[in-house]
Order: sequence, then C-alpha cells, then structure tokens
Amino acid sequence: MEYDVIIIGAGVTGSAVARYLSRYRVKALVLERASDVCEGTSKANSAIVHAGYDADNGSLMAKYNVRGSEMMEDLSKELDFSYDRCGSLVVCLSEEDLPRLQALYENGVQNGVRDLRIIGREELLEMEPNISDQAVAALWAPTGAIVCPFELTIALAENAAVNGVEFCFNTRAEKVVPLPEGGYRVETDRGSFEAKAVVNAAGVYADLFHNQIAEKKIHITPRKGEYLLLDHTAYGHVSHTVFQLPGKYGKGVLVTPTVHRNILVGPTANDIDDPEGVNTTAAGLSEVMEKSALAVKNVPTRQTITSFAGLRAHEDGHEFVIGEVSEHPGFFDCAGIESPGLSSAPAIGEAVSDMIAERLGLSENPDFEGKRQGIVKAAELSIEERNALIKKEPAYGQIICRCESVSEGEILDAIRRPLGATTLDGVKRRVRAGMGRCQAGFCSPRVMEILARELGKDLSEITKKGPDSPIIVGILKDSIE
Repeated sequence: MEYDVIIIGAGVTGSAVARYLSRYRVKALVLERASDVCEGTSKANSAIVHAGYDADNGSLMAKYNVRGSEMMEDLSKELDFSYDRCGSLVVCLSEEDLPRLQALYENGVQNGVRDLRIIGREELLEMEPNISDQAVAALWAPTGAIVCPFELTIALAENAAVNGVEFCFNTRAEKVVPLPEGGYRVETDRGSFEAKAVVNAAGVYADLFHNQIAEKKIHITPRKGEYLLLDHTAYGHVSHTVFQLPGKYGKGVLVTPTVHRNILVGPTANDIDDPEGVNTTAAGLSEVMEKSALAVKNVPTRQTITSFAGLRAHEDGHEFVIGEVSEHPGFFDCAGIESPGLSSAPAIGEAVSDMIAERLGLSENPDFEGKRQGIVKAAELSIEERNALIKKEPAYGQIICRCESVSEGEILDAIRRPLGATTLDGVKRRVRAGMGRCQAGFCSPRVMEILARELGKDLSEITKKGPDSPIIVGILKDSIE
C-alpha cells in the first residue's frame, strides 16, 4: 500500500484526526478538494466551545463535546491558537419555561459538565446589562469558551504536517473502493491513492462515501446558518456567549464576543438541498436581527461589517457517526459532524486516531512534536517587543492591513510556514488581513503583490480561494504598452 491511512477532508475534524494520528509511526495523506484547509463547514460557524449541557445524555455528541471542551484550553497552549473561556448563558424568557431550563441543567450535570448553575435575573443583569427585559433566569456555564475556528484548524493541520502527514489540495475524492487483498483505493479527479485505512471526514459529503461502503446507509442534509459580524466598536455589548433556550433546530440565534474583539450574531437554521449553498439572504439576515433581539437588547446591527453563511452536516438521527464500519475493517467514519462538532474535534481526533492505531498495530512516534508556534501578532506586542522585532525583521514595521494592523512580516510568515497560504483567503484566515472594517478594500492589492512575489507567480495567477476564483485577468497598463 502507498499509505497507511488516507483522510478525506481537511476541515477541523479531518485535521484533528491527522494531528493525533501523527503521534504514531504512520504514513498518512489528507485529501482536500479545496485549495487550503478550513474551506468548508469549519470556516463558517459560531466559533463556540460548547460546555456540553445540550446534547442528549449518553450520545456521542455529549461524550465528545464534554471531552473536547476539557481538552481545548491545553491544546490552545500547545498549538498556540486563540482561546477565551468567557462562559456561556442560556437565557430563559418566561416563567413558564423555567422547567425546561432546569431540565437543561440536569442534562448538563448528567453529561459531566462542571460548575453549572441556574442564576436569577438580578445576577444575570450584573453579568449582562444589555440582557432582554423579558429574561427571568439563565443557565450559567463557566466552562463555555470561544476560539478562532481558522486558527484551530490551521494549527492542527500544521502540526500534523510537521510530524509527517502529507496534504494534497485541489484534489476531489470521488469514490472509495475496497480492495480484494484488503485496504482501499480512493479515486479522485487527480488519480487514485491506496491505503490500509480510510477516514471519512468529508463534511456535508460524508454520506456519499459512507454509503459507498456501509450496508446501513446514512443521510446528511446541509443545514444553512446565516450570520452577522459586527465591528470592533460593538465589542462589549455582551461579555459572554448568550444563547436562548434550545428549540427544534438548536439553541436559536446567539450573540457572542469573538476572540478577535468583534460581536457575532446568528445563526439561522434552514435545511437546503444544495451542499454548496452558502449564499446569504435578506430573509435570513432579517431573521438573525429579529431573533437576536429576543435575548439581548439593542444589538448594534448597524455596525455590521460583513455577513456570511455556513453549512452544518445534519445527519437524520441528529447524532455523530463515528467509528469503524463493522463489515469493512479499516474504514472509519467521522460523519454528521454538526454542532457541537468544533468543540468535539480534539476528542474525535484523539479517539479515531487511537482506533486506527489499534486496527493497524501502529507504534508510537518517538519524534512526535506536540507543540507549535503560531504567527506572531505584532499589534499585541509591547512597544519594546515590537521595536525589537522590527529591528530584527523590518517587514514587521510595514503595515499592510490598516483595519487589523497586520504587518508584511506576518503575511510573509503566513505564506512561508508549513501548509502556507497561497490565496487571499488563506492569508486572511491566518493573519486577518482583510477581516476588518473595510473587508479587504484597501489591502487586497498589496497582499496580492506579496503572494505573487513569494510564490513566483504572475499577479493574474493569484486567486481568492483557488483555481475557480480569479481576481484579475491582467494589468491594463501592460496591455496599453
């Protein structure tokens, strides 16, 4: 076999499996249809590390959520990504719903969530002065947290790559074929690859690969969620993640701070047929504004700097599908990974990699490097630290993105490091150039010039997010000359 393991999908789950698998002596390959990691569900979500009180007791969602939440803070220190344990509140808006809030608390206790308690309106107002006048109580979960989903996914993937895992981008997996002698062939639009084991972490397409292999079929529906992202000037309107009591489609519209000092509002929850349907809609964004106002007063939605939509891979049973397919040893599912999938990713990666190691008889990797240094955030350094950095590398003194104070040095690091950025979005997700108030209106040409210079490409070859997203077709001045 060419590989021991092939992982289909470089989202947060696939990258987590890759990182934890690299603790073993293994030849592993990650196949990703996009041009970078974190291009699907993992890039467009609420960025919440859920405490674990919501998932049904005894479910895989509950098991991996609570374990993942417990792992996340230490992992953020090992891999150097942003993490803030700000805590979360589930707001009850009527006396009649208090029994449901109590049931949620009891479910959380059964799931093993630490330090949960129900607080009254007076304490709630002290914590969140902008809470709704209708709020009567809330479930307080101090272990709830927020992360940057881009940083988390990129950190996992980079660490996996440093430890020997190969990544193959712009390669669409199309079919998994069991081989007579054991193992699998993964057929792609760029040829075939063989491995002893396959991990299906294909997001909204995971049912396609599962159903090619397994007798018991699954069905995944893309569930669209639309969001509003507010400017830094809105930061502080809430200090914790504010949920509403869960309904049929989850916890409703939340209002939360982000680790980058914005406010995020959303999502909606609408089942659609199109697995690529990430367009926003006037109706969806209106719903976000209307429903957010139920729990939080005066949300400053006029300070919105962008809107976006993401898709959750909703399995019909509303449960993670994780583990080895019994009739096909060596085929492992990580399917149906919707909320709390981001929170659960480290635990899923740990568990599935251990299953694979047991199946293949892998030994520990004595050279495993579990720590990773992230990209320096020059704007967060002291004046003395920043001056010393600029003296060592002058590019850190050249500001490219004014909204987010991102220097050329940070962009160069984003391009040159393992699995470095090759597109505008790749740079944006790594260092936030283009994430600010002007939404890349000023910095895009400069970032494109740096990418072209560093990658040895013509400016017209630089794309937004891969081959199908060109930005320019040429330079007018050149055609005149």
